[in-house]
Amino acid sequence: MTAKRAITKITFLAVAFAVAGCGGNGSESEPAVDEAAMEVATDPAPGLRELLAGGSRAESDRARDAGRRPADVLEFLGIGTGMRVIDVIAAGGWYTEVLSIAVGPEGRVVAHNTPGILQFRDGRYEKGISDRLADDRLPNVTRLNKDFADLTADDGPFDAAITALNFHDVYNRNGPEAAVGMLQAVASVLRPGGVFGIIDHVGEASADNVTLHRIEISKVLESIEAAGLEVETDSDLLRNEADDHSVGIFDETVRGKTDRFILKVRKPGA
Repeated sequence: MTAKRAITKITFLAVAFAVAGCGGNGSESEPAVDEAAMEVATDPAPGLRELLAGGSRAESDRARDAGRRPADVLEFLGIGTGMRVIDVIAAGGWYTEVLSIAVGPEGRVVAHNTPGILQFRDGRYEKGISDRLADDRLPNVTRLNKDFADLTADDGPFDAAITALNFHDVYNRNGPEAAVGMLQAVASVLRPGGVFGIIDHVGEASADNVTLHRIEISKVLESIEAAGLEVETDSDLLRNEADDHSVGIFDETVRGKTDRFILKVRKPGA
């Protein structure tokens, strides 16, 4: 079975469970990007921390910044002003809004969700993302509601993509082929040389990572290689030695402060 076919086996419940469990957070088309637009700034938005701390962000969103360190993460990934970025499995759009602020009015952000995720829990995530974007509150954001198997190059190209705390469930509940298919689908909408940031909870080989909602870094690296992508570097920004990986991510001793890895993955070409 090819990875492309395998990705179609990711069921509504499994992918929705990934988002519901981990809080990872009609389609609108985007204008074509010409070659000149490919040359974008890679510096974080000036004063991003200050911008995230103020403005119209909800207090509940700002409260998560300490554990997620979004300004530092985006700086590590090289996501900044003027870029075109896709938030993969955006759910209610926490990172979507962070990205909207980071890329500024000259940039563009697409909030991607699968139709199944938007239907889950009586439409909880549909309501969340709709409320967040209501009244053109984030004018540089549009939505893309598609299963991974339906993504095509015409949905891009994007300079960067990010998925936060989602990859482990795709892999654990659907297998390595489905995970590779997801990566290839995201790569199909990235420009050559584009960046894909993957954030997830660290797991151990001896543990029941399905139940714990974790994943071994080695499995992610194997999937990335199989998808034809390249790991440029990783970061310890969200590492936490106090988390020994033995409990689930919802355990009160680690909730919101799990040991997490960040991978900066790049699509070959430039």
